[in-house]
Amino acid sequence: MNTPKWIGEEEVRERLPMPKLIDLMAETLASFSTAQVEQPVRTVVEVASDAFFGVMPALIRTTPALGAKLVTVFGSNIAKGLPTHLATILLLDPATGALLTVMDGRYITEARTAAVSAVSTRYMAREDASVLALIGSGVQAHSHLEALTLVRNFREIRCWSPTRSNLDRFVAEHPQVQPADSAQAAVAGADVIALVTASTTPVIQNEWVQDGTHVIAVGACRPTHREIDPKLVARARLIVDSRAAALKESGDVVLAIQEGLFGPEHIKGELGEVVSGSCKGRDNTTQVTIFKSLGLACEDVAAADLVFDLI
Repeated sequence: MNTPKWIGEEEVRERLPMPKLIDLMAETLASFSTAQVEQPVRTVVEVASDAFFGVMPALIRTTPALGAKLVTVFGSNIAKGLPTHLATILLLDPATGALLTVMDGRYITEARTAAVSAVSTRYMAREDASVLALIGSGVQAHSHLEALTLVRNFREIRCWSPTRSNLDRFVAEHPQVQPADSAQAAVAGADVIALVTASTTPVIQNEWVQDGTHVIAVGACRPTHREIDPKLVARARLIVDSRAAALKESGDVVLAIQEGLFGPEHIKGELGEVVSGSCKGRDNTTQVTIFKSLGLACEDVAAADLVFDLI
């Protein structure tokens, strides 16, 4: 049996071009929503109030690919100059269960999250969407800027961040982005809004969002956390990556159900169902759509499998 190979972040980056990753995520989501993926909702160990450890295994029968991601989210890492999200992915031989490779999963987490958001924009945003608002200026802002501009032609891109120094740095690195003085100013008149902060309370309000907007929400992955005004969630057509995960992990969904704003049926479908054509991404051009992303193990395993195949 061959010795398993370690694949570091730089090698992972070289083998995951964003256009290819977007298409791969669309295929993987469709497989997930047509019962061709075996995976439980992630197991989470609370380490501290702002830190948790998650275990995310998956089997993709169509590829086939088998593996698991071990992910940690430590908010305190910011003060230590470390990424808040760190991950390791184990890829196994689906025929024998033998370990094939161990690879750094930090960049895969960053890139596949943005790629999935781009899939949602491809299928759920209006075709004429031309103004993008990014709320947040960290790692996910960079990857979302790259991914979302591959699926829509934006004439204007705005960004707001709660930390002005981070916003200034982001804008300096991306001259096509205009800084906004507030979250409200950033989202006013925007056609696509990407929420890419670590906030545990709503960062946008219902009345700020115009009809026809597509909202992407990739944070607030714990049942007590929110990043969207619940009135906006109730107003919008809500699509998730996984119904089971959203009803367990997403505070934007769980808390609103507890408060009686809507029931589980408010989730209109999974993004994989939209990709496969069994569910509409939107009903009309004036409808607000929300894609709530929690991140799926199959996304990580599919991306890792692609990296391994290209070695």
